[in-house]
Formats: sequence, C-alpha cells, structure tokens
Amino acid sequence: MASPQAEAIKEQLRVFAASLDPNADLDEMRSSYETFSQLTAEPAGVRWTEVDAGGVPAIWADATGGAQDRVVQYVHGGGYVIGTADYYRKFTGHLANAFGCRVLNVDYRLAPENPHPAPVEDSTAAYRWLLDQGFEPLHIAISGDSAGGGLTVATLLSIRQNGLPMPAAAMPMSPWVDMEGTGESMTSRADRDVLVQAETIKGMADAFLQGHDARDPLAAPLHADLSGLCPLYIQVGDDETLLDDSIRLADRARAAGVEVRLDVFPEMQHVFQMAAGTMPEADEAIERLAAWGRPRLGL
Repeated sequence: MASPQAEAIKEQLRVFAASLDPNADLDEMRSSYETFSQLTAEPAGVRWTEVDAGGVPAIWADATGGAQDRVVQYVHGGGYVIGTADYYRKFTGHLANAFGCRVLNVDYRLAPENPHPAPVEDSTAAYRWLLDQGFEPLHIAISGDSAGGGLTVATLLSIRQNGLPMPAAAMPMSPWVDMEGTGESMTSRADRDVLVQAETIKGMADAFLQGHDARDPLAAPLHADLSGLCPLYIQVGDDETLLDDSIRLADRARAAGVEVRLDVFPEMQHVFQMAAGTMPEADEAIERLAAWGRPRLGL
C-alpha cells in the first residue's frame, strides 16, 4: 500500500498537471515547474556550482566528502518543453549524497525555441566535456527522468554514433521513449495517472519534433538499435501512462544483448522519485539507484 505521503503528493501533482494544457501560455507552463520541484526536500551537505560544460550551462552538485573523480550526468524532465537544471538542484543533491560522487545537472536547450535534436546535441556535448576534463568513461553514469529518461538513452545512442567511449551505466527514470504514445498503458493507466495523459504527450511531442520523424531513434529511442549500450537500470511507477515505454524499452534492450534491470514500483506516479526526502518510496528508489550504480562506477 502506498504511504500517506504518496497519497498526499498526488494532490500536488494534480495541481501541477492542470498547468500542462498544451494550449496554455508557455511562460506560465514553465514557471509552474516550481510546483513540481517543491516536492523535493532540501538535501544536507551539498554544494552547487554553476559551470559551462562545453558550451552547455550546467550545475555541479557536490556532496560533502563525495568522490571527485566519479560523476553522474543528469538530464532533467519536462517533456523537452519545460523544466530547468535549477529546478533540479535539490533532487540532484539527493543523488550526489546517495552516490557519494559529483552530479552534473545539464541545462539543455528547450523546445519549441530549440526543437529536436538540440537536447541530445547538448547532452552529448556535456558528456564530451566530461571526458575532456579527464573523467574516465567507466567513471561516468548518465541518468534522467521522463523526457530526460528518453534523453538518457538518446545520449547513449549519440555517444555510440559519434565514436565516443560508452559510460559505465545509465539510469532512466520513467523514460519517455515513444513520441507517438502507442503504449497500451496510455489507456489502461489513464484513470490512475494524475500527471501525464495522451493529450499532454501529443502537445509536447509536436513542440519538440516540429516536423521531424516521430520515430527518429534520437527522439524516440524505442525505435533504435540498442546493441552495444552500457547496462541500464530503469525505474517506473505502476500507475503511469508511460509504464509501457519502460517495459518495451527494457524488452528491446535485452533482445539487443544489453544488461537491463527494470523495477516497477506499485501505486507510484510519474517521476515519483522527485519527492526525495519527503516520501519513503522516493527515498527507497534513490537508494536502489545508488546500490546498483555505485559498484558500476567503482565506488
């Protein structure tokens, strides 16, 4: 049974969802993301530093006593249209504490001003910058939520396409990997998901793609050749309309020979991990991420 905190947070998510109308003013939609970021408690012992990561703005999250030679590159959610690295300061601080290493929180360009492939170009540039800074590829992991979860996988594909060394691991949370919303859970979970509905997906996909192929693997990694990717750990809530994006991604990655772990959290909403420090299920999910990811980074 979901915790009382999880039930209470549903009401906050309903408030946030009301601002995601595709016909709403874009500036208002973007400012509404503060409501989502307020789900996260302030982490202790974290220092944040803004940085230029190869021409891409980013924010370092450094945990007290954390390893300086290991890093999780993080790409935020928001349907490629809203969300910023600043709204993810607290969340990436929780990741830095859990992993005991640095987190690079990438502030990639947003649509509609900068449609596909701008986000994957920026994420790849940030990864290249980490390599140029002397980080060993096997000391780097990539993670992200929702659109950032899809972007996590797209970044791996771009890394492979550009002949760069693969990172140690990747951890997509509630990844959006199907621009067309064809998963069965888009309907079977529609009455349980308080945040993401088919019309939301369509509006954000249109703004992001702007005429690009909806099955371009760098936009919709569900349609990619996933062979040769690093190990994946996917987390998703069972009450999500995007549940089948995670299940199908895991199935296709395994079929391509990729090591995959998929955890489906009962009764959890889209990107429930954002409630780190305020909801036990979110804290447990982050603990699982760290337990899986730390050994792969040599921590």
